[in-house]
Amino acid sequence: MKRPELLVPASSLEVLKIAVVFGADAVYIGGEVFSLRAKAKNFSMEEMAEGIVFAHAHGAKVYVTANILAHNTDLEEVRAYFTELREIAPDALIISDPAVFSIAEEICPEIERHISTQANNTNYGTYLFWHKLGAKRVVSARELSLHEIREIREHIPDEMEIETFIHGAMCISYSGRCLLSNYLTARDANQGACTHPCRWKYALMEEQRPGEYMPVYENDRGTYIFNSKDLCMISHIPELFAAGIDSFKIEGRMKTALYVATVARTYRKAIDDFMESHQKYQENLPWYSDQISNCTYRQFTTGFFFGKPSEEAQIYDNNTYVKEYTYLGIVESCGEDGLCRITQRNKFLVGERIEAMKPNGENLELTVRGILDEEGNAMESAPHPQQKLYIDLGTPLERYDILRRKEEAC
Repeated sequence: MKRPELLVPASSLEVLKIAVVFGADAVYIGGEVFSLRAKAKNFSMEEMAEGIVFAHAHGAKVYVTANILAHNTDLEEVRAYFTELREIAPDALIISDPAVFSIAEEICPEIERHISTQANNTNYGTYLFWHKLGAKRVVSARELSLHEIREIREHIPDEMEIETFIHGAMCISYSGRCLLSNYLTARDANQGACTHPCRWKYALMEEQRPGEYMPVYENDRGTYIFNSKDLCMISHIPELFAAGIDSFKIEGRMKTALYVATVARTYRKAIDDFMESHQKYQENLPWYSDQISNCTYRQFTTGFFFGKPSEEAQIYDNNTYVKEYTYLGIVESCGEDGLCRITQRNKFLVGERIEAMKPNGENLELTVRGILDEEGNAMESAPHPQQKLYIDLGTPLERYDILRRKEEAC
């Protein structure tokens, strides 16, 4: 049985390292230009170089997204950008625009080219088209069923790879190609500046009835259209294997390290358990579901994998996130006495009960016995996120363990 790749997003160098340590086989990232997540932190060229070295040292790959739909003014800059990327040697470029693809072939032919879902890849003919042009991999459109993906696998060469989103947000427009953001806010989704208007609330107003708002869908809580649940296939790993998918892709290049660690660790264990035995995977299903619910705060759907979604795939009552855990920081170093250095991400207090989340699936419950600033001065609380400090947990932890606090239910 072929082991599929687990492909995880990273918004920053810190998150890239967490993704790799917590189980990613490959990480996809965006540079400061030509990526469809302009609001993510993204990577400078120096950070990309460091991330590639780190990933390769841990046996993982790095793919760089360059999947905008380019305009005339972009092309020369694309050429210069790919010349720089050639020097730091990522494992692949993720591209949707044919002109950008051609420039990559010219400037850095030694780097694999993967075709983004933005290219609307819905049939095996499209896969064969890109294969003839030199693409190693094509990312399937989110609109495909598992049956259609199996058909693609049967019609393309064995060496050509299928990458498929299996977890995360679902774009409401065709494979993510959206004009709403550009039209409503002048921020182009296809250039990386999406404002996610598909998550807004809408109502219709008839021209002759100003001020009368008619909801497209109404219940006692209001109107919610376009608002898809998040994709989650953690309970369907066997079906994903059977479809012949080469790379299981997680969405979320704007998510926190806590989210990335949780999702990467959970899918890593699910994949490995299934590879070991179907029974072990089935026995651990409750654990996978519990872990995913800790960080993925929206309701779930299986998308189009089992046919066209019913209206249950839409959220009609509430589209807000409910936070079960608060991200406190990543262990940067720790002594045998349990005094750990971290960069604080959210407020916490001496005496609080928190958890250390470890890459192997273990979660340790700990008490904050003390907090010290960088000069060694004791503090009762850590109120200012982003500061570096020491936290006394009484238990030695490993570098890259994640600290989090479980929030009480309202």
